Amino acid sequence: MDMENTGPLRNGLDQFPDQVTSATAVVDARGIVTGWSPGAQRLLGYSYKDVVGRPAARLLGGNADAEVLFAAVLDGRGPTLLRHQDGHHMDAELQAYASLDREGNTQWLIMITPQQQRRPHKDEATTEEAFAQCHLPVMIYDAELRALRGSAGAARELGLTEAQMRGRRVTDILPPHICTTVEEGMRRVFETGEPERFQVHGRPRRGARDKYWAVSVSPLRNPAGQVRHVQLLALDVTEQHRARERLALLNDVSAQVGSTLDVMRTAQEMADVAVGRLADFISVDLLDGLFRGVEPRPSATGSVALRRAAQGSVLPGTPESVIQPGEVDYYPESSPPARCLNTGRSSLHRTLDEAIESWQVADPERAGKVRDFGMHSIMVIPLRARGITLGVAVLVRHRCRDSFDEDDLLLAEEIAARAAVAVDNARRFTRERATALALQRSLLPQRLPVQEAVEVAYRYLPARSRAGLGGDWFDVIPLSGARVAMVVGDVVGHGLRASATMGRLRTAVRTLADVDLPPEELLVHLDDLVTHLRAEEDAADPEAEIVTDLIATCLYLVYDPVSRRCAAAGAGHPPPAVITPDGKAEFIDLPVGPPLGVGGLPFEAVEWEVPRGSILVLYTDGLVEVPEHDLGKGMALLRRRLERPAHSLEATCDDLVQNLLPAQPADDVALLVARTRVLDAGQVATWDLPSDPAAVADARDKVSRRLADWGLHEVVFTAELVVSELVTNAIRYGTPPIQLRLIRDTVLICEVSDGSSTAPHMRRARMFDEGGRGLLLVAQFAERWGTRHRAGGKSIWAEIGVHDDRS
Repeated sequence: MDMENTGPLRNGLDQFPDQVTSATAVVDARGIVTGWSPGAQRLLGYSYKDVVGRPAARLLGGNADAEVLFAAVLDGRGPTLLRHQDGHHMDAELQAYASLDREGNTQWLIMITPQQQRRPHKDEATTEEAFAQCHLPVMIYDAELRALRGSAGAARELGLTEAQMRGRRVTDILPPHICTTVEEGMRRVFETGEPERFQVHGRPRRGARDKYWAVSVSPLRNPAGQVRHVQLLALDVTEQHRARERLALLNDVSAQVGSTLDVMRTAQEMADVAVGRLADFISVDLLDGLFRGVEPRPSATGSVALRRAAQGSVLPGTPESVIQPGEVDYYPESSPPARCLNTGRSSLHRTLDEAIESWQVADPERAGKVRDFGMHSIMVIPLRARGITLGVAVLVRHRCRDSFDEDDLLLAEEIAARAAVAVDNARRFTRERATALALQRSLLPQRLPVQEAVEVAYRYLPARSRAGLGGDWFDVIPLSGARVAMVVGDVVGHGLRASATMGRLRTAVRTLADVDLPPEELLVHLDDLVTHLRAEEDAADPEAEIVTDLIATCLYLVYDPVSRRCAAAGAGHPPPAVITPDGKAEFIDLPVGPPLGVGGLPFEAVEWEVPRGSILVLYTDGLVEVPEHDLGKGMALLRRRLERPAHSLEATCDDLVQNLLPAQPADDVALLVARTRVLDAGQVATWDLPSDPAAVADARDKVSRRLADWGLHEVVFTAELVVSELVTNAIRYGTPPIQLRLIRDTVLICEVSDGSSTAPHMRRARMFDEGGRGLLLVAQFAERWGTRHRAGGKSIWAEIGVHDDRS
């Protein structure tokens, strides 16, 4: 191989331009000569072809081999005996410089100087000076892990001269936790021959600051490839490490702060993320209005009252704090927190600063905490969002010896800015939630109406998710004939829109229930209403970017305590459950039906007989469909809970809420539990009447006798008058068959049924008209009256207030 064609070799020879005096050769790790300079040929007489490709051992005098050559070069054992081409021997000094060939293999550039010509070369001196004056910490260690050389950078960081370092182990210089890592790394390099890289953290000498070091340990091989020494290079990566820590901290703030829409929890998340990583103690104080959801307005003058939202410490129990979360703290007008709140600017302080000292004078209790815990560095950071200062965060160091610097201040400001946005979002959510909840509660029943058909217990739980309140509702509506209607519904979506729509649907249901429509017909009218509401919304805001369909589900059930029969129809709603007196729970096989708002599809009702003393359970999907499981599993869980005996309906509601729902429900829940009652045969009287005007007198007589049996003497006259008018109206305008029914409940109910579907109505009678006053009299003497359509005709009913003479 020609010397001038070897890239790595050419670079090595550039350091030795005097080829005549300093002869050079290149030897690979196997001891084979791969390069031979003209100076070497003149010195030893061998030509290029005689040497290259042959073992270097043949150049040595005596029986020496390649290992002797490498040992002589690396250990500096003095002159080496070389063999000249003519056979004589000569002493020469050898110096070796490691390099890599084109394939990355180790090779050695050997400089040969006859002993009589040995003199310091200017390039050799420069190399020695370069190592000694290197500003990077570089050390050379032998196989016993003792220092051989140390650069100026190493001397500076360790606080020792090179002479003081030489012969000492790492354990004699560095702290134990550092030296263990370093020595283990050096041993691995000696064992494997592979470089090692690792990081250590600590103080290299007493009084120095904590630093992070990237340590690289590399093997130094002799020409035989043996690792005789290792080189240790330590780079100060403290700033890079701190930059990564800051980025990691900011990333954690983004990921962990604002996980809920609760003001206190959001502030505590900020404290939890920052304490121990940026500060030893942190407190977050907010203006009191934030906790009510209103926009904060700090006082312009005087002391500032702030409510402690969160705090955190590296010490258990947060002993540095003078107040607890939820309590109000008062800051003097001249204190850094008060100035920070008024100006919106951060500040960095030492405890010896005038501002901190004056604050301690005005607040002796806080001054005692500063002295007791050795607080030495403080940052005061405003929490600002949308140009409004929401509160102040105070960060303190007492365990960490390093004081806060400007980089820490910038980091704290970024953390506070991100946390402030989350706090403000929580505040705005609190305000909107309070508004929606107030609206929703105003639209839900304030108290259930008095009726005797069922005993009722209920629960309504608003959602606790970010989406806001939903549109769930329930109602209990007394109907004619001692019957009762129960309804639960759910408007799809959350927020004020869902709550407002819920209120309109509930009002519509009560209106339609008063008309006594069958369940399936009532749902048809509700479906039309939802369709019209959606059309109104689209017309009001045709350019809305986000359009969501107005959809609702509903279950409407009617129970008759006289016949013990239920009729129900559903619109995309879970079916009702029935708990029979033997404790068995079953879901009614109810046709699901399309949700309200789909339009154009029919609804079906089912009717069944309810055993005496059964319990009906109506609910919205929020009770059974939760993130932990789907609707099917939720209904199975509901069925199992319903089959567990409970001593009251209220206990049943509590059991379902506690065992089926998570602590923070993601959706609204409406639950209605009703135990059915039955009106005995003795409370109902029924007569079939002929379509003959003469039957009116007989009807009055039957009513009079039955009321006497019931002890309702005081209402006999009123009842006779009402029955007389209703029967007369049925005979005159209706068709057979005609039936009269009295029901003794909390009121006296008079019903007259006929085969005509034409509903009567009141009209104004003229002075000399013989008729037209019957329904007007009924309306005057009855508390309520109305018409109920049924299969095969209609029923006209009236309710008369009673006082039982036997009570």
